[in-house]
Amino acid sequence: MAANLQQQRSINLQLRREVEMERMPVSVACSLMMKYMLEHEEEDCLLSGFTQKVNPFREKNSCSIL
Repeated sequence: MAANLQQQRSINLQLRREVEMERMPVSVACSLMMKYMLEHEEEDCLLSGFTQKVNPFREKNSCSIL
């Protein structure tokens, strides 16, 4: 019973934190996300492709056998 009471207190505390969060309508959030994506699409490597100097996945050094 003590574990159940502790769990309920934890849930209550989480709900109190969530009620204080500022909310916005989904339509506003979607329009803000689309605006951000359109403004930064030229920087997106998945859309424009990688160049050799920008590619973060390129190997830094090649393997050399002595």
